[in-house]
Amino acid sequence: MESWVIILLICGIYLAITLAMGIIPGLKVSDSVSGFVAGDRSMNLLLLYFVLGASIFSSFAFLGGPGWAYSRGAAAFYIISYGATGMIPIYFFGPKVRRLGEKYDFVTQAEILQDRFNSTSLSALLAIISIVVFIPYLTLQMKGAGYVITTISEGAIPQWLGAGIAYLVVLIYVYFSGVMGVGWTNTFQGIFMMIIAWFLGIYLPYELFGGVGEMFTQIAQSDMSAMLKAPGLNASGEPWNWWSYSSAVIVSAVGFSVWPHLFMRAFAAENDRTMKLTAVLYPTFQFFLIPILIIGFTAILAYPNVSPADSILPYILTQLDLPIIIIGLVCAGTLAASMSSGDAILHSAASIGVRDGLSHILPAEWHTDKKERNLIRLLVIIISLIAYYFAVISDVPIVNLLLGSYGGVAQIFPLVLCMFYWKRATGYGAIAGLLGGVLTTIFFLLYPELRPFPIHEGIYGLLINIGLLVTVSLSTEPESKERIERYLNA
Repeated sequence: MESWVIILLICGIYLAITLAMGIIPGLKVSDSVSGFVAGDRSMNLLLLYFVLGASIFSSFAFLGGPGWAYSRGAAAFYIISYGATGMIPIYFFGPKVRRLGEKYDFVTQAEILQDRFNSTSLSALLAIISIVVFIPYLTLQMKGAGYVITTISEGAIPQWLGAGIAYLVVLIYVYFSGVMGVGWTNTFQGIFMMIIAWFLGIYLPYELFGGVGEMFTQIAQSDMSAMLKAPGLNASGEPWNWWSYSSAVIVSAVGFSVWPHLFMRAFAAENDRTMKLTAVLYPTFQFFLIPILIIGFTAILAYPNVSPADSILPYILTQLDLPIIIIGLVCAGTLAASMSSGDAILHSAASIGVRDGLSHILPAEWHTDKKERNLIRLLVIIISLIAYYFAVISDVPIVNLLLGSYGGVAQIFPLVLCMFYWKRATGYGAIAGLLGGVLTTIFFLLYPELRPFPIHEGIYGLLINIGLLVTVSLSTEPESKERIERYLNA
């Protein structure tokens, strides 16, 4: 039997275990929208920690992270920079969100923002923006799964089929179990990924160079020494400037705290203490990114000119004389990284699409638990197919996809901040700021040569966003005192 066939069998067994772990927890929650979307607000510290951690350990981490370290060197450390700081705002507003969600039955980000700013138009706008930025993020995960399966099968299984197989499993357990299926599979996958990450991060440099220190010494003494000079290289291989690097960190940190699928987990936390402890413990996930980045640095000298850079990890595995079982487990761990983010994104996108979008245009008879839950499940299928389409035809690098998404989602941050901390913010101001910020971000994303300074397009969006939010809010009637006090005193 060919080696790649054995590796695929190991991955197949892993997918089967994941599917079982994703479906079984769904049998224990109520047959309601709250059960499907928020897990009956019963997530404990372990589940919440791994659900939020899965947003880091994704295709972005296992494939994009090594890919950036391999192709852009020190630039990859921006991942650790924003990951360590992005959870700070959630420590402060996460418990407030949880309490209000429990009291008023909120289960999505847009629902709570709609209530604070008294605007159904804002809810619909947020639903559209959330789904639009989720599509490239979900596409990212599917592309990662396709890379892995295609590489380990030595091309016998094309990328489109590999992505399809992995995400069929995700679609099934998200469809049947909702957020609790996401929670338990993420816990299983998270522990599995941590073990795999440290094994590879320690083993590869010792196998190829005799140690981590020796590896970096050889890179520093080679003609690739620029890879180790902060802040690394840009996409064209030239030294990256500090303007672009710093702005990428800021936009990513700001966007990280308000990603709708992360924000929504506050509604699922069992109590305030769980929410705060999760925020405090979350930066420990960054320790597991260190070996991931070391993997990429390992390949700079050992395996030059591999393309695309995002496939460097599975490529290394095919070049080393590792036991077949070890290679199979590592590939399964990489699949886990892709799936553990994809399931949370898919579940959140469908929930938002129904609760914050379709619910405003459907007749009253559709507003029942059973019908809303079925609509969410239908949207799970539709969004999966859309993302899969882009995963098959798109050739944009994985990290670029993620950075593009962050610029848009970061525009939600000023609204969340004002929701709790500025009583004069109004619905008209929120809509104006959000629209202005998103459109500005898109404009400079499409026309980067028009940027006054070489910084991330999301920064320009935030500047316009905040200016419009403040100006329009001060020019319009404030919201009712009762509504404002509900949030300021949450």
